[in-house]
Amino acid sequence: MISSPKPVVLLSNQMLSPMQQALEAQGYEVARRWEMTPQQAAEVRAIVHAGEIALPAEFLESLPKLGLIACVSVGYDGVDVPWCRARGLEVTHAQGLNAEDVADHAIGLMIAGWRNLTAGEAMVRSGGWQKGERMGPRPSLRGRKLGVMGLGAIGEAVAVRAEAFGMEVAWWGPREKPGVGRPRAESLLKLAADSDVLVVACRADETNRKMVDQAVIEAVGARGMIVNVARGSIIDEDALIAALKDGRLGRAGLDVFETEPTPAQRWADVPNAVLTPHSAGGTSDSVVRMVAQALENVRLFLVGEPVMSPVAA
Repeated sequence: MISSPKPVVLLSNQMLSPMQQALEAQGYEVARRWEMTPQQAAEVRAIVHAGEIALPAEFLESLPKLGLIACVSVGYDGVDVPWCRARGLEVTHAQGLNAEDVADHAIGLMIAGWRNLTAGEAMVRSGGWQKGERMGPRPSLRGRKLGVMGLGAIGEAVAVRAEAFGMEVAWWGPREKPGVGRPRAESLLKLAADSDVLVVACRADETNRKMVDQAVIEAVGARGMIVNVARGSIIDEDALIAALKDGRLGRAGLDVFETEPTPAQRWADVPNAVLTPHSAGGTSDSVVRMVAQALENVRLFLVGEPVMSPVAA
């Protein structure tokens, strides 16, 4: 078998196809997982990856020269980082590059759901707005309590925005954060019970799968709202849908789902839910930065220099 004269870089998913031209311009041979040849598999040095998609161990083991998984996304929950590190594989991600955009989206979902914006638009468009008739009044956000699950870059950006609206902010995460000037709840359940709006903004892993369960959902309650801009795996989606249908949860704003794309029929009769298609971090500005960082991580790795944004050990 003849080795490629160029370093072989693998695109793990068809959604990353637009990166092929940029990789080739840097002098790499680009393999595409969905049509990769055995010869390419034997030569792959780096994978450019969408971090939420699972990379099975048996697949990684089939790439004998692999040394780097460069996630274009901030999240890397589809990659078993300890497994990779134990085998000498480096893992990078888009560290903090879209936090402000995701936080904007979280606040947008909160406002749209809390103030019935989508329902109001539907009323106007359908001709349901008659003279003298308006939708029932909703409480304002000022003075309401917002709880943040996960006070990383996104959670912190959400907190800053919520405070600008006059909301009281608290947070919970599994580890203390010295120097944080906001109260940390003793548990996620206590945070939920004390919050009018609970924003899920933490990194997903096996420790928090379906952590926002029926008890947490019911603690937010019939007058409260849950916003998720993290990963769909963190919420028990069946429990959330059931709670919305029977009024045990007031509202939800979701950008991420248990299965993506989520089936339309799953949400057809679910009330008081604002839904977007995993688009919170996908602004034209942030995507450019994320792609550029992934490309630079590949370049640095292949020339033997330290990468820019390794996943924290």
